[in-house]
Amino acid sequence: MSIWKLIDKVKDFVVYDADKEFYAKVFPDSVERKDLMRIRGMRQEDLPEVLLIEGNNYKFPWSEGVFNDCLKSGNYSCLICEEMDTIVGFSIVSIMAGEAHIMNICVAPDVHKQGIGSKLLEYMIKLATKKAETIFLEVRPSNKAAISLYEKRGFNEIGIRKGYYPAENGYREDAVMLALELISIF
Repeated sequence: MSIWKLIDKVKDFVVYDADKEFYAKVFPDSVERKDLMRIRGMRQEDLPEVLLIEGNNYKFPWSEGVFNDCLKSGNYSCLICEEMDTIVGFSIVSIMAGEAHIMNICVAPDVHKQGIGSKLLEYMIKLATKKAETIFLEVRPSNKAAISLYEKRGFNEIGIRKGYYPAENGYREDAVMLALELISIF
């Protein structure tokens, strides 16, 4: 592998622009806050913070075992969004056989509606565009903020999965299935 291909792989793995940080310090109004956040691969040592964010967002959070399986399998891109070395969000996407599937996207509750979910979503779409024609996801119909984010990015409803999510008192909540055709966005 040439040095340039190796550099491209590293750039795909870690997205960070030191110039933006410099300009933010010198000219604070010249850079948006979300541009200073960086996305990198999730590591095992990130799990305590990831589990805290997940648990603070959902009544039925993923277990540590599920996150461990995603990290170990090699079939998922597990991503972290950081701001000043603090994890503010994460996402997990599977890309195989020409399809991508967003498994999880989650933002710390104290920084909701600040562009972090959008940044993670855009990064996953960029990853998927290289290897897939369509990206899919499921979302609870009660998660109006997430549905709005996905619809703004061009996702369309393609169906309903009955009883997909656990809910209160042993009930199950349906999932709205959404898809985005990637070949049409570029």
